[in-house]
Amino acid sequence: MLIELSVANYRSIRDRQTLSLAAGLGTEMRGPNVADVPGDLALLRVAAIYGPNASGKSNLFKALGALQQLVQWSASAFQLGLPLPVVPFRLEAATEEQPTEFEIHFIAGDGVRYQYGLAATARQVHEESLIAYPHGRAQRWFERTRTSEGNATWKFGPNFHGSAALRKSWQKNTRDNALFLCAAVANNNEQLRPAFQWLTQGLIVVAPGMTMNPFLSLELLRSEAGAHRIMGLLHAADIDIDHLELKEEDAPPPPPGMARIDIRLPVPPGFPLPSVQNKFLRVMSWHKRRDDGEAVVFDFSEESDGTRKLFDYAGGLLQAIDRGATVCIDELDRSLHPHITRFLVEQFQPSNNPNNAQLVFSTHDVTLMDQDLLRRDQIWFIEKDAQGSSRLYPLLDYSPRKGEARERGYLKGRYGAVPLTGTLES
Repeated sequence: MLIELSVANYRSIRDRQTLSLAAGLGTEMRGPNVADVPGDLALLRVAAIYGPNASGKSNLFKALGALQQLVQWSASAFQLGLPLPVVPFRLEAATEEQPTEFEIHFIAGDGVRYQYGLAATARQVHEESLIAYPHGRAQRWFERTRTSEGNATWKFGPNFHGSAALRKSWQKNTRDNALFLCAAVANNNEQLRPAFQWLTQGLIVVAPGMTMNPFLSLELLRSEAGAHRIMGLLHAADIDIDHLELKEEDAPPPPPGMARIDIRLPVPPGFPLPSVQNKFLRVMSWHKRRDDGEAVVFDFSEESDGTRKLFDYAGGLLQAIDRGATVCIDELDRSLHPHITRFLVEQFQPSNNPNNAQLVFSTHDVTLMDQDLLRRDQIWFIEKDAQGSSRLYPLLDYSPRKGEARERGYLKGRYGAVPLTGTLES
């Protein structure tokens, strides 16, 4: 589970900003929204982030996505000299050459709390460290720092496993633009694997311009049980489709005088796509006519944007809930009715979420501020200051009363993070 994320010098985020999912002391809506986990921690299952357009909401999710990319691809993709996916705050000359900083606290699949941090420019990693709390007390396992002369200094704690020879080997395999965490795991360090696996698999980031991986929903459609789960979610969301069908079809020939360009999407390992290039997968949706009850088939592309988006979400959300993953989605409410967005948030309450999956999302839907859905500590805001730097802060900073009309207060500007519209000159 995600405990806390801090980011500094990334895009519009200049100074260190921290999002915390540690629950406050309030007792309201505790059962549906707070998970008590080992280590005497109480963590929120859901957090919502509000703010005007261009305030930095998307950049927060991009930062989380960049951190995950750094971990996921460090051992392979960046070895060809490709720049690392970090972009500093560019509205001040002093920050352009400074490293971007990330720090994330989480509980991995082994039940251990970890604190992982790194600082990097597009060219190289400047700092990296990992602290673990296997018995409730902090153990610094490793720390790596680049000196002003360009050399790397290394420190390993007494609880870090591996002989001196192995540590030397892992260091040697860590390039200037790569992470020690990834290099060590790639070279059979099992102690670091739980932290690596949570960062790459226990964290699902749907950054701006992306959607949930549709292959996850397609994979469920391949089995009767999976299709039943997909349809259960769609029907519960009041989507009027009788059933869905996944078909493998021949690709139509290109128009005369035009060549076909074969564009292949990245496919999860083991997904049984058609092996022949002139085949493709199509989702068909079946509806029943109102007058005689006969079934009528539509191409799924004819369904509404909201229905197709909910289908894209379905497989990923169901899998995340099964695994107890942390899902982070920029603009959860795009193309969705407020009732459907609320329905998705409610899927992370314990009656639907036995493994304490989490949902972190940005939204403009103020109806979700409802005190019967979210606690006061689950609502966050982000806005820019006069220098164009994003500032992230919780609703709790305003000491709202229990029962306070948050929706009305936010729209009136009581908590900030609203656009300051002016008059259009003629």
